Amino acid sequence: MLLPPQVDAVLRDLEDLGHANDAREADRSRKMLNLERDTAELLHVLVRTGRRRRVLEIGTSNGISTIWLAAALQATGAPEPLVSIERDAGKLAQARANLERAGLADRVRLLHGDATETVAALPGPFDCVFFDADRWSAPDQLRLLLPRLEPDCLLLADNALSHPAEIAGYIAAVEALPGFATTVFALGKGLHVASRA
Repeated sequence: MLLPPQVDAVLRDLEDLGHANDAREADRSRKMLNLERDTAELLHVLVRTGRRRRVLEIGTSNGISTIWLAAALQATGAPEPLVSIERDAGKLAQARANLERAGLADRVRLLHGDATETVAALPGPFDCVFFDADRWSAPDQLRLLLPRLEPDCLLLADNALSHPAEIAGYIAAVEALPGFATTVFALGKGLHVASRA
């Protein structure tokens, strides 16, 4: 098992709640749009086996991916908390409560605000960034983060297969960077992975 039983139980409960919520809600802004479990497991494994130490998540929602990332950092004894950005105050409050339930609240620094504006103010450095929010603005966030990326870094982005037009600008920007190798894993909505070592 990748996760401690307590954490796994919280995540399975949140997955059920998220599916029910998204089936009920017509308004996209009220959907959770959580990461699928197979994609979340891959995310966890990449961060954990890569022994990432300074991770940024753009798009917290109610905290499912945040819990997976925080658990990976806890497992490796990373010294820094995960930094996660969310613009919806209601979802951020849910994420905070869900992290408490999972026993991981002390492993995450939650930030409320517009992702691009918030990224511009972050000092870094980061050795892993997970993009899972507004895909149109991701290239701007990447540009702002470039000076604050460690030489050995991992860039991850969800929705590479489900929203190809929206994420095309981000993928083009990453693939134009020197020294990065990229691939897409056909899990869930598609996870774009770029690494530089």
